[in-house]
Amino acid sequence: MARKKLPLHTRILLGGLLGAAGGIVAYLTGGDSPGLQSFIKWVTGPLGKIFLNLLFMLVVPLIFSALVLGVAGMGDPRSLGRIGLKSLAYTVCVSAVAVLLGITLVNVFRPGDAISPELKERLEATAAQRMAQAPAPSPTPAAAPASGIDLIVNIVPRNPIKAAAEGDMLGVMFFSLFVGIGLALVRTPAALRFQEAVEGLLDISMRLIDLVIAFAPVGVFALLFNLTAQLGYEILQQLLLYVGVVLLALAIHQFVVYALAVKFLGGMSPRAFFKGIEEAMITAFSTSSSNATLPTALRVAEEKLHLPANVSRFVLTIGATMNQNGTALFEGVTVLFLAQFYGIQLSWAQQAMVVGICILGGIGTAGVPSGSIPVVAMILGLVGIPAEGIGLILGVDRLLDMCRTVLNVSGDLAAAVVVSRGEEDMAALAPAAGE
Repeated sequence: MARKKLPLHTRILLGGLLGAAGGIVAYLTGGDSPGLQSFIKWVTGPLGKIFLNLLFMLVVPLIFSALVLGVAGMGDPRSLGRIGLKSLAYTVCVSAVAVLLGITLVNVFRPGDAISPELKERLEATAAQRMAQAPAPSPTPAAAPASGIDLIVNIVPRNPIKAAAEGDMLGVMFFSLFVGIGLALVRTPAALRFQEAVEGLLDISMRLIDLVIAFAPVGVFALLFNLTAQLGYEILQQLLLYVGVVLLALAIHQFVVYALAVKFLGGMSPRAFFKGIEEAMITAFSTSSSNATLPTALRVAEEKLHLPANVSRFVLTIGATMNQNGTALFEGVTVLFLAQFYGIQLSWAQQAMVVGICILGGIGTAGVPSGSIPVVAMILGLVGIPAEGIGLILGVDRLLDMCRTVLNVSGDLAAAVVVSRGEEDMAALAPAAGE
């Protein structure tokens, strides 16, 4: 009798648990030993980077093909306008809830006030050093927009090829959106042949993604081993209350706000929803990137949640950059925490400004690891908080980045469920909703 093969999401979870456990053991026994550092440099480090690079390599062709076909499949441009407005309204409202939730918790628990003066001196002494040693995110995210108008202007790329090369996903999405609209309006034989070619590109991208995801248990093992083997537990203990506030806010938004949205706005059982997106959540946690998780999210939306392909492709590709609830929440909590740490009192007007900027930041932040750090730096400068304060959180940012990426990806899938309700082909949702 043939042995039953474990599901992919189970193998990914096991890989992550083994990697985390192995990294903890290595940290406790090896610490900063040359042998451990060499193992990370020559074995687990390259494995993790190769896994991430394979995912990033497929993001641009996947976004282009999925968004073009999603828009073209809607047919009537009015359908695109309706779905686009629903997506935007949902994104702004839920992002506002996320930021307000985070700011409320940080005002209640005040983690910055709980740090002793002696500990503050130690943290400040290491902040500048940590800032200098911090690696730049890869791919490097675009600079944060200075205003809402700048964000709107920067969405339109002067050169879509350059936008793709620089990792400007908003520019790539806008170009893909335009091509999809043109394809919906022009139904000549040549245009139909082009649509078939784009469908072929999507088929090839999805097949290649399946091959890459098969490597995920190994890649996730390497990524989590590197994290836990290098994590400074001292800094984690020192900033435990700040980390706790962020994680509490993320958990409430994930399992309360999304559950309510999916049930009452999307008409789907929250239990069926969270069970269906397990694989996407695990991939998001291990990669810390909404863009890298997009291939898995697209497959989960169609195969597990049974959402209509044209709607889910549109919402998820746009949402990978523009629906970053976890990022917006993290930015708000971090700014207020650092204000408390430095003894700077922010007025309610200043906190309202922080909320607005965090919502914009959640829309315009690159969906890559540590993509929110430039936005946090910009906000700190606006409200008069020392920018070197970012160095205080870099020691724990990798862990928080993994957790907020789970919220970002879950939010994209929740948005797809909500927006899909009432659109064509939604009869396929009935089995999932009734579980």
